Amino acid sequence: MCGIAGYSGDFDTELLQRMNDAIAHRGPDDAGLATFPEHRVGLAHRRLSIIDLSQRGHQPMADVTGSVSITYNGEIYNYRQLRRDLIADGYRFASDCDTEVLLNLYLRDGEKMLERLNGIFAFAIYDSRDGSMLIVRDGVGVKPVYYAETPRGVLFASELKALLQERSIDRSIDHDAVRHHLLFLWSPSPLTMLRSVHKLEPGHALRVRHGRIERHWCFYDLPIGEEFVEWPTEDAIVQVRKHLTQAVERQLVSDVPVGAFLSGGLDSSAIVALAQRAMGNERLQCFTIGFQDPRAIAEGMADDLPYARQVARELDVDLHVVTVGPEMVDELRNMVFHLDEPQADPAPINALFISRLAREHGIKVLLSGAGGDDIFTGYRRHSALNLEPYWSWLPAPVRRGMRVAASRVRPTTELRRRLSKAFRHADLDGDERIVSYFHWIAPDQLESVLSPELRQSAAPAPRGPVLRALDGLPDSVPPLNRMLYLEGKFFLADHNLNYVDKVSMASGVEVRVPLLDPDLMRLAARLPLDVKQRGRTGKWILRRAMETYLPRSVVHRGKTGFGAPLRHWLRQDLRPLVDDLLSDRAVASRGLLDPAGVRAMIDSDRNRRCDASYTIFSMMCIELWCRMFVDKPTPSLD
Repeated sequence: MCGIAGYSGDFDTELLQRMNDAIAHRGPDDAGLATFPEHRVGLAHRRLSIIDLSQRGHQPMADVTGSVSITYNGEIYNYRQLRRDLIADGYRFASDCDTEVLLNLYLRDGEKMLERLNGIFAFAIYDSRDGSMLIVRDGVGVKPVYYAETPRGVLFASELKALLQERSIDRSIDHDAVRHHLLFLWSPSPLTMLRSVHKLEPGHALRVRHGRIERHWCFYDLPIGEEFVEWPTEDAIVQVRKHLTQAVERQLVSDVPVGAFLSGGLDSSAIVALAQRAMGNERLQCFTIGFQDPRAIAEGMADDLPYARQVARELDVDLHVVTVGPEMVDELRNMVFHLDEPQADPAPINALFISRLAREHGIKVLLSGAGGDDIFTGYRRHSALNLEPYWSWLPAPVRRGMRVAASRVRPTTELRRRLSKAFRHADLDGDERIVSYFHWIAPDQLESVLSPELRQSAAPAPRGPVLRALDGLPDSVPPLNRMLYLEGKFFLADHNLNYVDKVSMASGVEVRVPLLDPDLMRLAARLPLDVKQRGRTGKWILRRAMETYLPRSVVHRGKTGFGAPLRHWLRQDLRPLVDDLLSDRAVASRGLLDPAGVRAMIDSDRNRRCDASYTIFSMMCIELWCRMFVDKPTPSLD
């Protein structure tokens, strides 16, 4: 795992060093630069050594013939088989790392190489034979890539803060992205907060030449539209267990010790169980978080630590716990800076503490349970969607009445908050209602906090990339699979995977995600819906598959949150920061929001007339992000 950056065009070579310095945290073990003046190309690399720890793994790396060079971030789990095939075809190697496999695979197969990769990756290959560069992001979007096409040429990097070392990049705010951040708490690819910068979408690639993007295409899409396989239930359970076991074993490949997140939930516990079985007598090092503050076990969350300890005892693994208290609040600025995007979710702070703990124990690689809810179901919105047939047949006027009634529910308890959210968009139909489950604020309420300029200039966010993505699916794809498609394409890539990558790499730790193995995802997509979501029980088949390895109390636990007492923070610990970041003066000066609308929303939330905590937090993160990434010549925490 590493950090990558580079350019094609008329840029100063000193820019490469500045870009590399900006992502030094991603690769504390080594650094390298390579320039190719004949084609105006530069590549930069920061290395976190995982496979072949010797200097033979130094990057940017050229193949033995010097024809092509690469800067690469990621792991190719099937690289050993690919290497054997390439050697059989006469290709030569000077190292044992997967980086050189990519170079020779490109020389043999060109762009078709992408079809053969099983892994998590972001890389750029410079081809000296024609002066072009291939820039790629893995199919699920585990590894990030940002890019900008400017009058001087094309820039790319693992993190936005590296791109902004080029001061000529326009810092104009993308109004659509602001709307999306407020509506969803994240912005869907390819949008970023800057009009001039884009996220390379998962499973997409660019061909760049002479400082211009010549081609932009999709080489992989999530396998949602595939036909269901009608296996007997017991056979399907066996297949899930087999594919997950294979995925975990693949992702244990490493020349450094591998550890794991262990929250005590089903997903992380399943990964730990299978990893420990594969490791034999070697004890797996696991990491989790505990809270001093009992308020962290409120607001819909649960105390995971007893379950994590139970799993650790049952599986005979070592469990290391970082215990945190009110100091979590102090990490907010760091969180926003590391994320590169103003994601309004405190969960990254938890992942940051755990990653630091792992690094303190000498662990560079952590296995994560991320993705289970996104391929097998598991979020509350999945069970809510499954219950729609009981009321969606009601006439439109009745459903409009349900929406109005839901909007008037005072959010004084967790149950009331959930009921209000469940029917807040009852009057919508089809794909629009599916998308609405991802909203954290009703679009009409959103309008009340936007500035007049934003109301006029930005198209309504629900008509953006998220809803358009469903247009490409056949009508025969059922609603739950349509929602799962959005989970993987946007919520997973632009929210969960982004924050896990950014905060773990900020600590010099690589995170792997066995549940997002492409073979396992393909299997999950072909399973009938009733073995994934059965009534109110999500991940039904994964639970059955893991009954052999895990305690029943863990296998059949309900879904719990992974966050912090945000509502309490905003009214107590973070109240001075709320009043600073969202003061009338600050809001008016930024020009994105309406001071009166923001003030009214904060007052209503504090008086518990509405639950706007995450929208308020989103507005705070946007202002913090602007102060760090827009107001300064280059991004800075100072």
